[in-house]
Amino acid sequence: MGPEQVLAAIGATGVRARPGTGDDAVVGTVPAVVARPRDTPEVSALLGAAARHGLRVAAAGNGTKRDWGAAPTGCDLLVETGELAGIEHARGDLVVRTGAGAPMDGLRALLGRAGQRLTADPMVPGATVGGTVAAGVSGPLRMLHGPLRDLVIGMTVVRADGVAASSGGVVVKNVAGFDLGKLHTGGWGTLGVITSVTFRLHPVPAAFRLVGARFPDPVAAAGPVGAVLASQAVPAAVELDWPPGGGPVRLFVLVEGAAEGVDARAGGIAALLGARDVRDALPDGWGTLPGEPECTVLKIAAPIRGLPVALTALRAEAGTGCSFRGSAGAGVGYAALPVGTGADRVARVLARTRDALPDGSVTVLRQSPDLRGLPLDRWGEVPGAELMRAVKDRFDPAHRLAPGRFLDH
Repeated sequence: MGPEQVLAAIGATGVRARPGTGDDAVVGTVPAVVARPRDTPEVSALLGAAARHGLRVAAAGNGTKRDWGAAPTGCDLLVETGELAGIEHARGDLVVRTGAGAPMDGLRALLGRAGQRLTADPMVPGATVGGTVAAGVSGPLRMLHGPLRDLVIGMTVVRADGVAASSGGVVVKNVAGFDLGKLHTGGWGTLGVITSVTFRLHPVPAAFRLVGARFPDPVAAAGPVGAVLASQAVPAAVELDWPPGGGPVRLFVLVEGAAEGVDARAGGIAALLGARDVRDALPDGWGTLPGEPECTVLKIAAPIRGLPVALTALRAEAGTGCSFRGSAGAGVGYAALPVGTGADRVARVLARTRDALPDGSVTVLRQSPDLRGLPLDRWGEVPGAELMRAVKDRFDPAHRLAPGRFLDH
């Protein structure tokens, strides 16, 4: 539909709206109209009107991940959740309830003043809570505290038909029996529009130390990583950083806890690694994506023992211009291909890395602008794909929510 038709279709909701522009594009797809609701009832009104008129709907927070994932096959209405930014912090319960539009940086600052934290990194500056949850990103601390979905203990989501569904408590389920928080974390907005999230929190540790070491390549780092993981040091994060240019792999091990204990634990890890680099500051790029802003980024999820082999295959095909940053302890990380890497070469990189990683996955998180619209096997083999499509059919029978963004096509 054109902007005038969409504005007419949602006019009765009273929600502020305007025609979309190129700046609003979701992976190159420009929405006909952008609406900015103020609360969950307004989101419900918008999605109800969209259902009655057959509008295709996508959601965004601050737009920091609009170039992530697959392009929607069409977007009549983009729902921006930036006004849904309220925060309710139950300090004594180590719980926070926050609107989907709340900035992650602001949330972290507020919690930090209370000596608490959400152990997830947004990975890009300016990200909102809703966008971070919808994309399912976690960061280095997932190794100790679990991925983002494990921190979600409550959620409010507006379904494709405009009905708001809420869940909460220790066992997070809706009336249909689905685990609502886990279902929508990493769902890319294809099952509903997230309007609020409740997280469990952790105290800010009294002290931390970072141990750094360098190795010629990921295979050389594999043994030391295994030794650290098998030790009694209980690291909070074990990260690999392989910059472009053919240089060494940098291994970083983070330990946190009581001030009197972290020095001894860090010293033990340094001895295991033969390292002298022990510091009380995080390195540049910690918890962020590697590469330039418009480069193609791959997400690699692997058994810990399989990650070095996969990275070796990746670099062999992609060349030394490729970089990697991610968790050697959780087996999840991101590879950035140089700007200008063509579709044929990306396809070869995907094929070779997947062949080296039969028990993991290699997916395209972000395509460079010049590759948009070109055929590319973004997902590879996806165990449970048919189940995912069945869930999509259950929650969005007409496939109007972010169509094409995930596995519904």
